Amino acid sequence: MIESFLRLQFHLPKLVIFFILHIVNSQEVMLSGIVYDSLQPLAYANIIAFPDSNEDVVKFAISNEKGGYKLKVLKDITYTVKVSYLGYGSVNFSLILQQNTIKNIVLIAKDNVLEEVVVSYKVPIEVKEDTIIYNTDAFVNGQERKLREVLKKLPGVEVDREGNVKVKGKKVTKVMVDGKTFFTGNSKLAVNNIPANVIGQIEILDNYSEVGFLKGLQDSDQMAMNIHLKEDSKEFIFGDVEVGGGIKNRYLVHPTLFYYSPKTNINIIGDLNNTGQKSFTLNDYLEFEGGFSKLMGDMKSYFNLYNDDFAKYLGNDDFKENKNQFVAFNIRQALTPKTDLNAYVITNGSTVETETNTVNQYSSDTPLIENRIVANSLNNFFVISKLTFEYEPNTKEDLALNSFVKLTENDFNGAIGTISSLQDNDFKTLGALKGVDLKQNLEYSRKFSRAQVLSTEATLTYQKNRPNFNWVTSQRFLGNLIPLQEDSVFNVFQQKESENISFDLVIKDYWVLNNFNHIYTTIGTNLLYENFYTEEYQRLTNGSINNFSANGFGNDIAYRFNDTFIGLEYKFLAGAFTIKPALFYHEYFLINEQLDTSLANNTSLVLPELKIEVKLNSSEELNFQYGAKVRFPTPPKLISNFLLTDFNQVFRGNVNITNERYHSISLNYTKYSLFSGLNINAGIYYNRKTQSTKFTTELQGIDQFRTLTMFYMPENSLSGRFIFNKKIKNIKFGIESNVSYNEFFQIVNSNTSKNISKSFSNTGKIETFFKKIPNLEIGYTYSPSKFLTTFGTSNFSNSKFFTNLEYNFLSDFQLKVDYSKSTFENSNRNVQNIFDMANTSLFYQKEDSEWGFEVEVSNIFDTKFKQQSSFTDFLITDQRTFILPRMVMLKVSYKL
Repeated sequence: MIESFLRLQFHLPKLVIFFILHIVNSQEVMLSGIVYDSLQPLAYANIIAFPDSNEDVVKFAISNEKGGYKLKVLKDITYTVKVSYLGYGSVNFSLILQQNTIKNIVLIAKDNVLEEVVVSYKVPIEVKEDTIIYNTDAFVNGQERKLREVLKKLPGVEVDREGNVKVKGKKVTKVMVDGKTFFTGNSKLAVNNIPANVIGQIEILDNYSEVGFLKGLQDSDQMAMNIHLKEDSKEFIFGDVEVGGGIKNRYLVHPTLFYYSPKTNINIIGDLNNTGQKSFTLNDYLEFEGGFSKLMGDMKSYFNLYNDDFAKYLGNDDFKENKNQFVAFNIRQALTPKTDLNAYVITNGSTVETETNTVNQYSSDTPLIENRIVANSLNNFFVISKLTFEYEPNTKEDLALNSFVKLTENDFNGAIGTISSLQDNDFKTLGALKGVDLKQNLEYSRKFSRAQVLSTEATLTYQKNRPNFNWVTSQRFLGNLIPLQEDSVFNVFQQKESENISFDLVIKDYWVLNNFNHIYTTIGTNLLYENFYTEEYQRLTNGSINNFSANGFGNDIAYRFNDTFIGLEYKFLAGAFTIKPALFYHEYFLINEQLDTSLANNTSLVLPELKIEVKLNSSEELNFQYGAKVRFPTPPKLISNFLLTDFNQVFRGNVNITNERYHSISLNYTKYSLFSGLNINAGIYYNRKTQSTKFTTELQGIDQFRTLTMFYMPENSLSGRFIFNKKIKNIKFGIESNVSYNEFFQIVNSNTSKNISKSFSNTGKIETFFKKIPNLEIGYTYSPSKFLTTFGTSNFSNSKFFTNLEYNFLSDFQLKVDYSKSTFENSNRNVQNIFDMANTSLFYQKEDSEWGFEVEVSNIFDTKFKQQSSFTDFLITDQRTFILPRMVMLKVSYKL
């Protein structure tokens, strides 16, 4: 019985695929050929087949860059086919097919005479250079609830579970509604909240520039999505309200309210739940701070944001409990035809409980295994708001003023239990964070002539953060690294404060010599003034204070940094090649003052860059980038006294470290065809550090003393990515592979050794897109990794089988089921863990009814935890993260 079941499980995916292919092949046939005029093929001609009965829906195709087209129709069904192209007379003919057929079509150019035009049908897809326009009525059936479900039905558009959107393999980084930014342009809020029934068109804009006359001058890789509302949605209120309740006092309230008119847009989104649904994540935070693509161009800002104290509170994605309160308000008002005012306020409060069980393997000359249990309860609250004033007096000027405010207040309490062969200890932990972030930004661009455009951006920022921590235990900890006095309870406090003011100014002049040659000149400056303060002390049970400052703890550093630069870029076109070499001259000045001493560092560097774009054809290109980069130390790395960073770690900076230097090279290939359903995206990325700041670690058991040193031996990292998607009729096949190789050095207990990490991840999946039968997605991911040190080799692997089912039936019902089976293996420790995750929902809404009802079950198998592995320079970790239990919810929604 068991063997039969296993054989069935092994062959089931093959049987499903065979069944799907059989259905498709037995129902559809292909009409193909080339669309010509009298001289040449016509690219982007529209071929539309209207069924003469209700047995099928409208079919369409668009000719590719060589005029070729492929149109799938049902066997033995009569269609009226219309072929049209702008400036040409249309061709109409009747069609009924029993087999695949080739038919070339010739269109005749119209005379230049105005004629009466009767519009009876909208073309499903229009392609115009960097723009794709979808008329959504051709793709939807009325059962879609949110924008995400509409997007999933559009050819060439991908939407993941979080609401991130990709088109042509590129992530959509800005969302607009009728040409106006929706909140701050983050796709997640739009995709998960805008109702499907108000959407008329969706416009995809590649290489998008917010200032129209800078398009083609700026190296914008931004992908934007503009949602056009239906004509009857131009001035009215729409939205919906969803409420739900479930076993074990689970609840959900999710209202969305939108008001749109030609001059005023108002958006309100709320969320109150204890189901684990997070409305604002770490990735959202990075997007709101400027967007991933913009931040990755400024690695210093990206790493500072990713590692700041506020970001750490947003990083939890798996938890035992989560109560979430979220409200977002956005208003956009057209003050005059040339002036817009846009404001948003986002508030989020949450209570989160987390628990992890970790096995740490310390790689040193005396290997050690530690078991650690960490449980935390976190209370998080923040307010983020932005006010934008946009003024466009004419087609040659653009002005934007942005004011940004962020207020945070977070606290946590928790427990840490650590067990090893050397020591056992238990800690109670307490922490709090208060912070304020104020930012004022000005952007001004002006086009003086066809040959010259000037853009200016200036930003003034003020930040102040005060994170405090407290460790309480009944046993001594950290050996002799901290000066504890004997007591029945060891109660250690830490106070930190950072305050900084920064000013950034960039002025760029675009000089267009002709269509083939551009010269860009950039001048700018970055100024940073920061004060960083820390203090540690022990509060004894008799009320007295043991301040650690007498033993080298406590820091008070005044940090000043300036980067003044000038750059020259030359962009020229040579056939299919667009080449852009650049040189940037930087004058860096850094000074830090602490302990009555002042140290200054002046550095002058010339940093080259090179970008090459090869346009192989309208849908295929190759991009090469090279850049020499530097990174200067931040105040925490320059502290000269000790800093307590964790219950088992003390850190001390190094005032003598200088800048890191590295080279970055990337090569990307993309091929995309909307017509054949093909998407290929491949890339190779190489980084070489030639001068870096390296941690040196003194390891005693689990206790660590870490400091920094300059390191001049080269370190290399190489990674690759390959994405392949191909849609054949109603089936989409996909492969995604990622591989990385890193070689780096560790300095532990005065021994320098070379480490190598290798990882590989490969995912294959099949997805169906039928209209009358269930749609299925089946995939498998295999991810092995290897970590090599002088002390041995560690091997890990993660594999995951997943499937998703979606079925619309009986006109008014929608069933969704997702299932995954994950396997984690650590071959060195002979550990294997298998866990299943499954969720399902059944939604009912009668056609033309405002009311909808849904039964949802999450974590059907009541899985207790997830497991994963990771490694650092000297630490190998296996971690179990506990997750929310099974939940059964009944939801009721009302559509306004």
